[in-house]
Amino acid sequence: MQRMLFLGVVATLAFAAAAPAVVAKPTTARTTVVRVSTRKLPKLGVVLVDSKGRTLYMFVPDKRSKVTCVSRCAVVWPPVKLPAGAKPAASGVAKLALLSSDRDPAGGRVVTYDKWPLYTYVADTAPGQAKGQALNLNGGYWYVLSPTGAVIRTKPAAGAYG
Repeated sequence: MQRMLFLGVVATLAFAAAAPAVVAKPTTARTTVVRVSTRKLPKLGVVLVDSKGRTLYMFVPDKRSKVTCVSRCAVVWPPVKLPAGAKPAASGVAKLALLSSDRDPAGGRVVTYDKWPLYTYVADTAPGQAKGQALNLNGGYWYVLSPTGAVIRTKPAAGAYG
């Protein structure tokens, strides 16, 4: 009985030694990106948009230095959040060199473009809308940005951009 058990173990070891080795492939972690792109809008020209084509805005009180739209303001103007470990990415004619991030007082980081924190507007429910353009709301004016980082202050005609 012991001899049979011994032969069974030897046969198993011999088979295992002859079998091809299974090598675990190293996994590469994918870096999450937050994409800022561009889109041409009537009367505004080429502006920044998010990965879903939603218009991005800057807030004048941020003064190209820090996020100031928080609390109730951020409910209406959600900041473009940069998850931990994520990187901002540019597509279209947006410039990667102008992308960065700033600390959000509410926690985490917000994507910036030419130092302006970026936000969406809840009333823009479809790509290509810019209902927040030139609005004086939640403590200051909101404008779209061009791919060069220039603030576009064009005021919409009644019913435009929506």
